Amino acid sequence: MRDSAALVAAILNTVVDGIITLHSHGGIVETVNPAAEQMFGYSAADLIGQDFGMLIPELARGQQQASLEDYLASDAARAIGRGREVIGRRKDGSLFPLEIAASEMWLGGQRYFTGILRDITARKQAEAALLKAGALQSAISNSANFSSIATDARGVIQIFNVGAERMLGYTAADVIDQITPADISDPQELIARAGILSVEFATPIAPGFEALVFKASRGIGDVYELTYIRKDGSRLPAEVSVTSLRDPLGATIGYLLIGTDNTERKRVEAERALLDQVLQDKNAELESARCVAERANLAKSEFLSSMSHELRTPLSAILGFAQLIESGTPQPTILQKRSIDQILKAGWYLLELINEILDLALIESGKLSLSVEPVSLSEVMYECEAMVEAQALRRGIGVAFSSLEMPCFVNADRTRVKQVLINLLSNAIKYNRIGGTVTVECTPHLPDSIRISVRDTGAGLTPSQLAQLFQPFNRLGQKANDEEGTGIGLVVCKRLVELMGGVIGVESTVGKGCVFWIELDLSSAAQTVAQVLELAPLVQAKVGGDAALHTVLYVEDNPANLMLVEDLVARRTDIRLLSARDGKRGIEIARASLPDVILMDINLPGISGVRALRILAEDPATAHIPVVALSANAIPRDIEKGLEAGFFRYLTKPIKVNEFMETLDVALRFAHAELARAAREEQA
Repeated sequence: MRDSAALVAAILNTVVDGIITLHSHGGIVETVNPAAEQMFGYSAADLIGQDFGMLIPELARGQQQASLEDYLASDAARAIGRGREVIGRRKDGSLFPLEIAASEMWLGGQRYFTGILRDITARKQAEAALLKAGALQSAISNSANFSSIATDARGVIQIFNVGAERMLGYTAADVIDQITPADISDPQELIARAGILSVEFATPIAPGFEALVFKASRGIGDVYELTYIRKDGSRLPAEVSVTSLRDPLGATIGYLLIGTDNTERKRVEAERALLDQVLQDKNAELESARCVAERANLAKSEFLSSMSHELRTPLSAILGFAQLIESGTPQPTILQKRSIDQILKAGWYLLELINEILDLALIESGKLSLSVEPVSLSEVMYECEAMVEAQALRRGIGVAFSSLEMPCFVNADRTRVKQVLINLLSNAIKYNRIGGTVTVECTPHLPDSIRISVRDTGAGLTPSQLAQLFQPFNRLGQKANDEEGTGIGLVVCKRLVELMGGVIGVESTVGKGCVFWIELDLSSAAQTVAQVLELAPLVQAKVGGDAALHTVLYVEDNPANLMLVEDLVARRTDIRLLSARDGKRGIEIARASLPDVILMDINLPGISGVRALRILAEDPATAHIPVVALSANAIPRDIEKGLEAGFFRYLTKPIKVNEFMETLDVALRFAHAELARAAREEQA
């Protein structure tokens, strides 16, 4: 009996199934083997004396006595080792599937149950995996979204899924054991594919099923585009993936061709190709239009430059001789003075009109170049105040400029800022009331910008007039009064301010005047107060009785311009003037007489003034002579090109007498300094 007991104990301690005995009354656990301890995570001491329902949740519902008998296994079930499936609960609260087979026994008149418990988690997982694999296989086989065609090693179709039937119109019975996939493929594509593969692998490949599976047969993954021929003869573009099917020993037993309908992608590609072609054609049209526009802009610029020259040349003579007569000796009579005043008034107005039209045309053609840099606002305001002072005095208008508390710099083109402010100031003076005032104020607008306001005390503008501002040639009904104007100035101002990154606006009340303002971005340029307040004095010609005689050569083909300069220079006892009518003659005279300064027109017969300048600069004998351009080509780009070419200064026609004389003095001083330097170097 001891041996039998020991054998039973050994079996209970080593068996993989959990074995638990419990009293039928109350389901109290009596014994627990190690497998049950491991299965549930409890020790035997934890379980003995406890309700068996703590391990099987469905027994913990107050039905233990009635339900324990439900777990009794039949003789047949016990024979095959199977029982009832239930859910167990471990000590950590996790649930798991298990099988329980219960048997009944009587000991000492007491009824007991023995439960044999088996963890079937692994089996359940395996069953779920098999079910999933079966579902996947079923989904693949029955999918209508792609064709799945499997062949034997010879290429004869063995599997033809629902998707293949839907996409190609054949039933499985039509093709299985009947044909190969090559028989339902585009023959021309097979020929082309066979040719490409033959070259790639340097071996002859037949244009049939071999061409479809050649790479896959060598273990190379292969995806390509193919056109299937449907049963009704229509074509189906498809993308096909080919895989070799092998047995456990690695021998090829067949091929699997999985295809997807490529119709939509082909349609999209065709539409995209068509769109690309349309875009290319449109881009070509735009490029052609751009080239035409550039040529038109170039022609426009050339026309403007030429027109500027053609208009300024006769205007130069008109204004030059009018100024000469006005300041000549003897003084003109009162009647003559009135006539001269009208000539000058009309001439300067015409010059203003030409300048503004050219400015507007240049801006709209995109050819206007700006030099945006830190500009001292106090300097610009000082210069503007000096420039409008005479106009304001003549009309009895008081002009007040507010002082800046500290140095202020704006990012702008200095010349264009002055042009805008002078225009606004001139309008404020012209359209003011008798004895009125003009006030200029500078106030911070945003943390990084400043507003410059020009306020007048004129009649003001009505809302309808305000709506018409900044329109070319619209003078808002001012044509009938005596005030001259082009109707272009404000348009140019608006374009210039916007090109400099600023904003322009106006506020007005009828009877109280207008406030025109511009806003410009502030610059953080580091400038000292002394630098800001340093103003360049106007250069005035001072000719003493003992002044040295200087020689000036003027190269000009226009007799009126030449005569004007001759009359101007005649007032200078320290200058001897030489002249030449073309560039070649000018070069000859320059080499022969070595003048101190050369005045050079740009548009000359034969060679241009720029070409003549280069020839003089390349000659050591004349390279040191400052050459001043005196031209009617007044477009900013023409001036820039002239200075880049090497001109000492660039003056535009019509000639402004003071500016001309000042420039001449600066050039003479420069020439004198150059001669002195050369003499010192020679002595050294």
